[in-house]
Amino acid sequence: PDVDIEDEAAEEIVDPSAPGSRGPEVAFTAIDWTPHAGDADGMVGAEVIQTLVKRLPNAPGVYRMMNAAGDVLYVGKARSLKKRVTNYAQGRFHTSRIGRMVRETATMEFVVTRTEIEALLLEANLIKRLRPRFNVLMRDDKSFPYILLTGDHVSPGIYKHRGARSRKGDYFGPFASAGAVGRTINSLQRAFLLRSCTNSFYENRTRPCLLFQIKRCAGPCTGEISHSDYAKLVAEAKDFLSGRSQKVKTDISAAMQQAAENLDFERAAIYRDRLAALSHVQSHQGINPQTVDEADVFAIHQEGGQVCIQVFFFRTGQNWGNRAYFP
Repeated sequence: PDVDIEDEAAEEIVDPSAPGSRGPEVAFTAIDWTPHAGDADGMVGAEVIQTLVKRLPNAPGVYRMMNAAGDVLYVGKARSLKKRVTNYAQGRFHTSRIGRMVRETATMEFVVTRTEIEALLLEANLIKRLRPRFNVLMRDDKSFPYILLTGDHVSPGIYKHRGARSRKGDYFGPFASAGAVGRTINSLQRAFLLRSCTNSFYENRTRPCLLFQIKRCAGPCTGEISHSDYAKLVAEAKDFLSGRSQKVKTDISAAMQQAAENLDFERAAIYRDRLAALSHVQSHQGINPQTVDEADVFAIHQEGGQVCIQVFFFRTGQNWGNRAYFP
């Protein structure tokens, strides 16, 4: 599954505003997709979901489930909106909690993104902003995961982190999908060559491990890269996760060009592969544009005699979601 609510869950809602947390500010492009206002008039529960799913695209994105009062019940992301929402409509293997959420659903709204990772980051923004009732902690007391760049070692690592944020470092999140966080970290490793091993494993290495051989780690444990150069990789990763992705891409592209001019084609190829990995993680800026800090952005679309007005809310440079109006 694309989301974690299939596990039995406790009642406490995750606190995304706890000290030390940092929201995902990476920018990307998405397209709002909202069903026609009259598509499911008077329907509720699985019936309304079955009606809406007929028009959903087979594309990654974020969905919001809302009750009749307009309260957001749940925010989730999916690699395929159509397949994910179909699961809710079919009603198979639902826990009592999910069944209750489906029964309360009166409408849904969607945002289509270019990649699953983009959907993951927008999902985190919306959960922090809306705090939906059914986005809850798991019964096993595992909180929503964060991406952690450690700060307690000479060679920081990148990890998926749950629980108290007591370890020194930079935290990015929270995210609702642990699986997607893992895939994102894998892509970030290819882009920034950061280690993901334990400190004890690091200290006992006498030669580079397999991750170095497959170009997913720079090999700081055995001196394959200097501490200063590794620190630059860590700084680039922080910049990227903090929303300064274009600066990172520009710097890496310039380094690739310089290496090629110096006829150091092996190093140029490394930079090329890092740029390709970054392109996989994220595409163009759009959801959290660096030029917008506080704004309400309006978009109007007319089709088939109907008009839809979309309002996107930007606060502190982040996209906190959107609302659809049908005048």
